[in-house]
Amino acid sequence: MENKIDPKAQTRADYKHVAKITTRWMDNDIYGHVNNVNYYSYFDTAVNQYLIEQGVLDIHQGEVVGFVVETSCSYYRPVAFPDRVEAGIRVSRVGGSSVRYEIGLFRNDEPEIIAAGYFVHVYVDRASGRPTPIPAATRAVLEGLMVNA
Repeated sequence: MENKIDPKAQTRADYKHVAKITTRWMDNDIYGHVNNVNYYSYFDTAVNQYLIEQGVLDIHQGEVVGFVVETSCSYYRPVAFPDRVEAGIRVSRVGGSSVRYEIGLFRNDEPEIIAAGYFVHVYVDRASGRPTPIPAATRAVLEGLMVNA
């Protein structure tokens, strides 16, 4: 992660927005905890839910959409159904057509971070699939999530 804070020492306060996500029975794997692939789904859900709530993402009709082009996750503690996941989100970089989100996952009301990661969206024209500048309204929302890297 770009942020200088040790990811394992981060708290919810290190993030600009926190989204609540309910785990599902099917998230658990044979080992009795949420399978690693679901953490990426939590990342995607938290960010896209926020963008939709802010009115800058129309998943059905929007002319500009974000494609994930890079992602990473570090796992520190397990989570299992029926836990609640709280996903802290922030932005560490906004470019011309791309943005880097950083996400911290927390279990229930526990203070310790369970996973930390990031992903990069490149904004593209839906029709052509080609990169396009981040729309002004979207940029304003993203800058509201900015932290010093």
